[in-house]
Amino acid sequence: MKIKDKIKELKKLKSDLYGNDFLLTWEKSKDDLKTVLKVAEILKDMRDQNISPKVFDSGLAISIFRDNSTRTRFSYASASNLLGLEIQDLDETKSQIAHGETVRETANMISFMSDYIGIRDDMYLGEGNKYMREVGAALDDGFKNGVLPKRPGIVNLQCDIDHPTQSMADMQHLIDKFGNIENLKGKKIAVTWAYSPSYGKPLSVPQGIIGLMTRFGMNVELAYPKGYNLIPEVEELAAKQAKENGGTFKIANTMEDAFKNADIIYPKSWAPYHVMEKRTELLKNKDMEGLKALEKQALAENATHKHWTVDDKMVSLTKNGKALYMHPLPADISGLSCAEGEVTDKVFDKYRIETYKEAGYKPYIIASMMFVNKFKKPAKALNQLLKRNQKRFGI
Repeated sequence: MKIKDKIKELKKLKSDLYGNDFLLTWEKSKDDLKTVLKVAEILKDMRDQNISPKVFDSGLAISIFRDNSTRTRFSYASASNLLGLEIQDLDETKSQIAHGETVRETANMISFMSDYIGIRDDMYLGEGNKYMREVGAALDDGFKNGVLPKRPGIVNLQCDIDHPTQSMADMQHLIDKFGNIENLKGKKIAVTWAYSPSYGKPLSVPQGIIGLMTRFGMNVELAYPKGYNLIPEVEELAAKQAKENGGTFKIANTMEDAFKNADIIYPKSWAPYHVMEKRTELLKNKDMEGLKALEKQALAENATHKHWTVDDKMVSLTKNGKALYMHPLPADISGLSCAEGEVTDKVFDKYRIETYKEAGYKPYIIASMMFVNKFKKPAKALNQLLKRNQKRFGI
């Protein structure tokens, strides 16, 4: 489909994204989500066709990463650059935060000439999303009182509850593989825990997947060993959304059950909800000995579930033995990145390029979230870029 036709499709969607932060997918309407996906697709087409989608000639996109990152960090930088913004990372160890500067003050001080703030804060259960909203409230206050000339938009680059840029990039990948978003209805996706030789992995990836895919009529089956549940409210939300949108949501306690007849498999390790609760409490209290004891206990429990791994036999249980394997990366690959992990080297290598393509949608999803925050009529803005027809490179 030509870019012009895609813009016409975009024009039909009624979204409420202008001037609003993007924190949780389930806070957005389905038209909001479809708008982000369609704008991302158009921005990708423009870049592929050497059409510059640059809409800023100056400005900053601030990044705050409170956890390590490769894909999301570079995706945010790429998205900012795609639209014409400079990226500036807030290193909290080099700021006045160490001297007691408040969130309210920091948020305003970094925002005088900023257009967006991207935040990753997934380490503390009950704190990451809360922090993003605290930053948002501080920006509202600064703008209202004339401190800030405009209010920067916030993009959730992963919190303790959701990872919207990941789940939306995953959705874009599925749309590409299955033709369109309507074709996803009725498809079975198995979101399962998988063994990892490490502990403390956030809950937000599996929560993001079940929180998004149940919005579009998919049959979502979540599987984990007993005691490895996600945040109960998110599991309840997924069940409610599945019922409302003509899909299903089930919970299984074996990977085999979840994989049976699945169209898509999404095996990913995470720390149990109760472990993350305890970990947060220990981190807040700076109880290093308690953290060591918790880690030892959690790793020992993980080790009793080493059979939760994806091998050829497990894949053979899926629809025609050919389900699409997905992972947010980096995967714990048995015999490659670790002795025993989430997936065998043989299986991962078979799907490796697909997982790279999956990750490749994230810069465009983030750029789209920025774009729709800035333009009330994104279709009109994209048409203007198309008419301008400025080359991204070359003469």
